[in-house]
Amino acid sequence: MTQTQTHTLALPGADLVYDVRGPLPPADGRPVLLMIGQPMTADGFAALAAHFAERTVVTYDPRGLGRSVRTDGRKDNTPQQQAADLHRLIEALGAGPVDVFGSSGGAVTGLELVAAHPGDVATLVAHEPPINAVLPDAAGAERARAGFFEAYQAKGAGAGMAAFIAMTSWQGEFTDDYFARPAPDPAMFGLPTGDDGTRDDPLLSRHSWAVTDYRPDAALLTAAPTRIVIAVGEESAGTYTARTASGMAALLGQEAVVFPSHHGGFVGGDSGYAGKPAEFAARLHEVLDH
Repeated sequence: MTQTQTHTLALPGADLVYDVRGPLPPADGRPVLLMIGQPMTADGFAALAAHFAERTVVTYDPRGLGRSVRTDGRKDNTPQQQAADLHRLIEALGAGPVDVFGSSGGAVTGLELVAAHPGDVATLVAHEPPINAVLPDAAGAERARAGFFEAYQAKGAGAGMAAFIAMTSWQGEFTDDYFARPAPDPAMFGLPTGDDGTRDDPLLSRHSWAVTDYRPDAALLTAAPTRIVIAVGEESAGTYTARTASGMAALLGQEAVVFPSHHGGFVGGDSGYAGKPAEFAARLHEVLDH
């Protein structure tokens, strides 16, 4: 089993904690494989990383999430700040350019990293980046986002997460039919119906709206030396993040590459949202080795 070493990188406003599986520099000369999420932290990639024992894999907790403590007094999560953090991390690794697998908000961060620091990334696999601007119904997506935020503010995390699940599982554009639906019952999803009073969840609050408000620069991305692959889960078809993946791919003049399972298809069975990590990893191997 590959030994994992945990390190802390002191940055302006945050101490960034990251894990390295394998040697630095990589023993075989292949790029480091950096796995990034948002708001997912490093532990969400454990099952996927286990299928890449032949490569040096780096995971991290974005600033303010998990083990990476902020000292800047801020709570907002932006692709620009996270890309700047990753640029510093890649410099600290001394092993760039790296390959990047980015999931969800991490896929958005990966796109910003390529745009801002194109020499940092050899291949980016951006899996279902939630970007409203690439949708024909962008205004509807923003309204739906406001809906789960308002549910969270009014009734707490259970109500907010139920509304979030309703949004992300909706098939097709956000039409009047979507907004006419009654508010979903948290108990239907096994979620708490009470309210603990907290309002700082990075997913349900406004703290991460900069992620879904991100406006990708197609000119910068296509001019970069990075090979960019937009990925989509086969079980996600028709849902919000499948549509954003297709829209992002179209912006770059390509089609989204289909991966097994759903939005969290690489996650192991201990998460409550199990995907197919072995099959997902096999597909990621194929894409990275192409």
